[in-house]
Amino acid sequence: MIIWVALVVPFASRFKPAKWYAHGFWVLVFVLLSSTVPAVVIRSFLFQPFSIPSGSMVPTLQVGDHLFVSKFVYGYSRYSVPFGLLPIEGRIYGADVVVFKFPQDPRVDYIQRIAGLPGDRIQMVNGVLHINDVAVGLEDAGTFLYEERPAKLQRETLPGGVSHFVLDLADNSIGDNTRVFEVPEGHYFVLGDNRDNASDSRFTVGFVPYENLVGKAARLFWNSQGTDYSSRQTLDGSVSK
Repeated sequence: MIIWVALVVPFASRFKPAKWYAHGFWVLVFVLLSSTVPAVVIRSFLFQPFSIPSGSMVPTLQVGDHLFVSKFVYGYSRYSVPFGLLPIEGRIYGADVVVFKFPQDPRVDYIQRIAGLPGDRIQMVNGVLHINDVAVGLEDAGTFLYEERPAKLQRETLPGGVSHFVLDLADNSIGDNTRVFEVPEGHYFVLGDNRDNASDSRFTVGFVPYENLVGKAARLFWNSQGTDYSSRQTLDGSVSK
């Protein structure tokens, strides 16, 4: 871990914005994570760094993004600490963009957006998310260059007024029209923002148990591929300006 810090900090100016390390609180977290004892405490109960290996959350999160996940926001479960050693069952609160343990293999971490809470009825109809039989707001927002070709960028507005961008790669894709998913008690329904290229609750992920939530995506601090992340640093679920 100490080697990782030594490599990142000297070359951080190569990536935009150049002053990501000017945010004092996040620098403190970053430095403490490089020390053994504080790292165990912070990673277990406060913040943990994660990297994004796939494009399932484009455009919100992109390949090469590194972010901090807040672990205390929703309470703690046995997956909040390394190796699942904390014997606590259940979680409190809900979330927006969250890291969770893949239900079929808890050794694997996923990061997606919670779209359905316990008791909700979720369905995709012609590419539009429906929550409890009501379509969420969806409007065109231009184009987004994805894998060297333009894709349709859309602004999705969930109940409560929080909006974010989603990506539509193709019309009438396999996930654009689904059955009704009734979210069971103690579970969540998750979607990738890259709607045509995400393995989420519509497919292999299924419903995510309450206890599988690891934490909320809190803040981006680096992109290893040099992608600008200045407008996406704070991951509060709102549209980047």
